[in-house]
Parts: sequence; C-alpha cells; structure tokens
Amino acid sequence: MEAAGIQSLFAETGGRFCVPAADIQRKLKNIKAFIFDWDGVFNDGSKRDLTGSGFSEPDAMGTNMLRFSYWLQNKSLPLTAIITGEENESAGYLGKREHFTSIYFKASNKIKSFHHFLNAHQLKGEEVAFVFDDVLDLAVASECGVRIACHRKANPLFNQHLVQFQLSDYFTSGSSYQVREASELLIGLRGNYDEAIQHRMNFTETYQTYLAQRQQVLTEVFVGIS
Repeated sequence: MEAAGIQSLFAETGGRFCVPAADIQRKLKNIKAFIFDWDGVFNDGSKRDLTGSGFSEPDAMGTNMLRFSYWLQNKSLPLTAIITGEENESAGYLGKREHFTSIYFKASNKIKSFHHFLNAHQLKGEEVAFVFDDVLDLAVASECGVRIACHRKANPLFNQHLVQFQLSDYFTSGSSYQVREASELLIGLRGNYDEAIQHRMNFTETYQTYLAQRQQVLTEVFVGIS
C-alpha cells in the first residue's frame, strides 16, 4: 500500500497526521532504533499495586513485528529501549521477555537516559523513532527522527503544543493498544507488512532465524541515569 493509502486508512480509524505519511516514510529510512515510554503508552497510566502499570499482548506483538519488519529489510536487529520515570516490574518483565536492548528506570530527566543510549550505540537522535505521551518526554521527542504521540482528549492544550512546536509526526487514535497502532503504522510505511505477517503466520525459517537472533539480546537495565 502506498503512503497515501496508509494515511487514509489510519485517519479513518482516528489517527491524526501532523506531517504527511510520505514524510514519515522518508524519515524511516534512517531509523535504527525504537524507543518507548511506558506509562500512558503501553497502558493508560493507571497504577494498580507495586507492580505498577501493565501492558497488553497486542502491544507486545506489535513491537515484535516492528522489529521483524526492520530485520527483514536490514538483516540485523534494530535497537530497542524503554525509558520510564518509574521502576516498573511489568516494564522490566516485558523488556526482558522480548529481549529489548535497554530499559531505563527512574528516568526523571529522560534526556540524560536518551543521550546515554545514543552514546552507548553510536546513534544520532534522528536515527530514533520515539513513542511517547506526556511532558516528561518532550526533550527526547525534540531530538528524534520520528515522533508518535499517544493521544488523550484530556490534554487539548498539550496536544496543540505538540503541533505548534512540531514535536509529533502522528497522534494515535487514543483507543487501546496504542503501541500496536504505532507499530502497524511504521511497518506499513516500511512497505513489508504482508511479508512480515506471512512469515510469522507460517513460522518460516526466515522468522525463526530472526527470532533466534532476537533471543540472544541480553537486556541491559539502568536505574537513575544522571
């Protein structure tokens, strides 16, 4: 599907493009890493108990398929990270289970964790796609190549701020499974959604090769980078 068709499809479901989908597609060619906030991104931000806020399996599958899509085109894994202001048991579980590259906990000033990640992997900010939702994320969003904001109707001034200062390329629809929505958008714009689905559905040797490489990633955990 062409970028214009993808833009129409996602707009129909409630997504909002701040730039044309074709511009996001162009910037994706330089992306080497995907970073996610946690609260308000993998969930609605509600806290339950000491395990913190949870996640959904559709979102987890979205991150896996996004990495596989990248791997199909590059024959190497993208870098992945969670940067969150809390020390969240569920975030740690997901990040380690899915073999993300890094998890940053207690990141009260997230730009420091972001720069730590960039320096550790010889990356530039424009080589990162970032999925985020709130004020603590803006310094990071300002440096990233692709920015996807998880939409909430409750903060219209904040949403307008993102548009005014060009801090978001796309707002999700605001429904559940926002990481899945972001992942599907990026896979679609990479141009290999159907190919990725077919390999995963049939558990092909190609997918198994990717999975074996993914499972070798040892997740690094950092707390309170300053």
